[in-house]
Amino acid sequence: QVQLVESGGGSVQAGGSLRLSCAVSGNTYSRNRMGWFRQSPGKEREGVAAINSDDYTAYADSVKGRFIISKDNAKSILYLQMNSLNSEDTAMYSCAADPRWSLVLDEFEFQYWGQGTQVTVSS
Repeated sequence: QVQLVESGGGSVQAGGSLRLSCAVSGNTYSRNRMGWFRQSPGKEREGVAAINSDDYTAYADSVKGRFIISKDNAKSILYLQMNSLNSEDTAMYSCAADPRWSLVLDEFEFQYWGQGTQVTVSS
């Protein structure tokens, strides 16, 4: 089992930055890959970024060059640094974990989920 708790969401103006954090606890082997997903009202959940235990990363095209996923293994925290935010980034952001290693941005390939943290970008 893995427990995930997000924080760091809030309101920011377009062009600004936010850093999301996801505190992780539970079995280490169950979080070989971790990811950030987002969902806004009326839209399907979208994979934003993923990272695996070897620190390989993957990003959605919509956030490449603006978002950075990273993790602090000693603190068991997953991060998402979000820069150059725009209104299209407004969504509920959730972190997720899975025992498998391969990098994917498919929500159905992640077993454990946090509750989410809201990000609102105003223009």
